Amino acid sequence: MIGRRLGHYEIVEKLGEGGMGEVYQARDTRLGRTVAIKVLPSHLASRPESRERFEREARIIGGLNHPHICTLYDVGHEDGTDYLVMEHIEGPTLAARLSKGPLPLEQVLEYAIEISDALDKAHRKGITHRDLKPGNILLTKSGAKLLDFGVAKLREEAGRKESPEDERPTAGPLTSEGMILGTLHYMAPEQVEGRIDDIDGRTDIFAFGAVVHEMATGRKAFEGSSQASVIAKILQHDPPPVAPPSLDHLVKVCLAKDPDARWQTAADVCRELKWIKESGSKGEAPSPRPSRRVWWRIWPWAAAALASLAVWMWRPKRDTAGEPTGDRASTRPASGSAGPAGNCHLSRW
Repeated sequence: MIGRRLGHYEIVEKLGEGGMGEVYQARDTRLGRTVAIKVLPSHLASRPESRERFEREARIIGGLNHPHICTLYDVGHEDGTDYLVMEHIEGPTLAARLSKGPLPLEQVLEYAIEISDALDKAHRKGITHRDLKPGNILLTKSGAKLLDFGVAKLREEAGRKESPEDERPTAGPLTSEGMILGTLHYMAPEQVEGRIDDIDGRTDIFAFGAVVHEMATGRKAFEGSSQASVIAKILQHDPPPVAPPSLDHLVKVCLAKDPDARWQTAADVCRELKWIKESGSKGEAPSPRPSRRVWWRIWPWAAAALASLAVWMWRPKRDTAGEPTGDRASTRPASGSAGPAGNCHLSRW
């Protein structure tokens, strides 16, 4: 591909490759700017499902406009080659940075706020990324950039039945051919178990929690000597805590096994991260916020408890002579006497 032209784009050098595409640096001869071109490899171009996914990625990125999401400039097809033209972003991936160790807390919060804000934008457009990981995040002078929506899913496709090969996880750093549900170490329980209908924005929030944990500790949230052991960790265990406690609380809620117990939107996560950043590292962990579904399950019990308490509080009291006392006696004990314990309690109300 080096030296070849696709439309008015001249290929300069190869930047990388994954299971669903090869990425090159190119020169836009018409506008005189450097761009990145993602090309569908020839061995996949003949497969209708691969071309469909490639075209879907173009539609998804084209519908997103956010400072922390890679921008799509153009799409094209020439001499049997399908390609996407995107902004060229200079900077290492988060994965490359993490190979040197954990990030300072200030950077963890800064990048996490930017990524969660980008996820919120995608989710509001009905897009679930499904492959959020350090290798799909670039670190630039202007902050983090989320890229590679090649395995993303649109809300209107939620009912589409996916092929068995679509559900196959990968343990490697790159998404494997035919695997569109994520990379193993960052997959939510519903992905691991193949519950396709349960995959939504909260699935990305789980992966986000794993990424934040890795930024803070320098280690993957779920590690194991084999794919089976990693899956077991994802389904049954919690990762080691991170510091400070407020950030640990945020990560633990992101990594809840049950999607209903996680933060329900990326906007909630972003607001919580901003609170942690503003309160400083000594901020106490906030109390968990039950989701609406949780409140729906517990409110009848809470109402019954309050009703019982009200009956107990206002039941007739008996004075020391054994005669019933009215409301006045219960709220205004005789002078010089503390009155019955119940009367003392009611006087505070």
